[in-house]
Amino acid sequence: MRRTLVAGNWKMHGTLAENEALLTAILAGIGDAKAQVAVCAPYPYLAQIQGKLTGTALAWGAQNLSQYGKGAYTGEVSASMLNDFGCKYVIVGHSERRALYGESDELVAEKYAAAQAAGLTPILCVGETLAEREGNVTEQVVGRQIDAVLNKCGVSSLAKAVIAYEPVWAIGTGVTASPEQAQAVHAFIRGKIRALDSAVADSLIIQYGGSVKAANAAVLFSQPDIDGGLIGGAALNAEEFLAICKVG
Repeated sequence: MRRTLVAGNWKMHGTLAENEALLTAILAGIGDAKAQVAVCAPYPYLAQIQGKLTGTALAWGAQNLSQYGKGAYTGEVSASMLNDFGCKYVIVGHSERRALYGESDELVAEKYAAAQAAGLTPILCVGETLAEREGNVTEQVVGRQIDAVLNKCGVSSLAKAVIAYEPVWAIGTGVTASPEQAQAVHAFIRGKIRALDSAVADSLIIQYGGSVKAANAAVLFSQPDIDGGLIGGAALNAEEFLAICKVG
């Protein structure tokens, strides 16, 4: 049986007080969760997250990182800095980073490589826009995004990574890919990796990241190639997030 990971992506939300209340509630109810659980928080709150979660069952991570190790890159945050705050995971290539900040497939691959070089586990986000889905090029788009990482780091790197399929048209819209739609893309991803290395493909965690809620998590996570979720808005509500974690 493959491992299951449920990771909460807080995006640009939270205050110290709100985080304290949210984490306290999650920790109080996480005891019987079936999945590995992590939270990915904005940079300013990583020290708070580290202090609150050290010694608990929850892991944590960041939402982005620089491709550079150090230097004159004002405003950037390096992988080694994330290590100082005990991060295990870091999200790379989120659709919002690709769309709003122009991150190319090649830049995402560089960030992925920087994360792994520092011992972090990258959560590599891939996915298509509505226009791309309607144009029947979903597999070409997702395949291209993965190929950028494979070309730079090789298939063996995925043994220490997570892939998150996030259809752009289903993020923050309330629209969710049907279980069959999501499974089809997850199966494509696993099949692509299996053609290169079956052992890596079998152990690879492939999350679904498009408007997952407690109401749809069970049917999504029951699909054979969906290994949990990268949770957005629902991760800001302790009751909702815990319900998803217990499904996983």
